[in-house]
Amino acid sequence: MSARLASGIWVSAYLTRLRLADIPAYVTARGDAEAGAVVVKVALLDGTARALERRSDLMSGARAWMLMAEGPEAEVDAMLTRQRARDPDLWLIELEDRAGRTLLEEDGLSD
Repeated sequence: MSARLASGIWVSAYLTRLRLADIPAYVTARGDAEAGAVVVKVALLDGTARALERRSDLMSGARAWMLMAEGPEAEVDAMLTRQRARDPDLWLIELEDRAGRTLLEEDGLSD
């Protein structure tokens, strides 16, 4: 069983990877530095967005990034505002990329 990386350290490393790929990214809400969940919102710059969260499969325990919302950016933002109100430890990271790149499928970020 591998130890999970503290949320704050993972976020810092993720922001560095995004910067190196020239993908603009912003932390719009800081969560718990040790164990806060992380949500990544990607604005597609056409009025739409999608939000992804890392979830654990109940059967296998494997962790993967899953789509939690997609559609008009204002609706995705409203859902994220409600989510943050329920979980103040939640990190929200916003990206801007017309192609929808998040890099979350890359080694070290995907699990």
